[in-house]
Amino acid sequence: MTSIGQATMLLHAGDREEARNRFHALWARIGQDGDPLLLCTLAHYMADAQDDPGSELAWDLRALTAARAPDDERPGRRDRAAALRALYPSLHVNLAADYVKLGRPDDARDHVDRARDSAAALGDDGYGDGVRAAIARLERHLNGT
Repeated sequence: MTSIGQATMLLHAGDREEARNRFHALWARIGQDGDPLLLCTLAHYMADAQDDPGSELAWDLRALTAARAPDDERPGRRDRAAALRALYPSLHVNLAADYVKLGRPDDARDHVDRARDSAAALGDDGYGDGVRAAIARLERHLNGT
């Protein structure tokens, strides 16, 4: 997670290419069968580093796929599965935004609905408020208001 955070800081500082390079290296190091929370987090940020909307969508879909990995019942892993489920609203908002960029409003509406349906998992905090606000903004945009 530290390496993901460092690459994300590069992304937020505007060095998209170096962030992408580091994210790719981390993706190779973690591997397709790695920890679902790490893969989900990494794919989520890799999507944000993309310049092409189609590539952004592909990484956001990878993030959702990782979040849907089977629950691990080993001690200490149930909390990670719960953390992944708590990301669903944000993941669906990102997918909805991707589909808006790609001119696919029906797919966007489907993911806005899924984001809204899973929003009960959000906390009553700044993060939850931000995701709920993003859901509302996308709903307004898709409804033309």
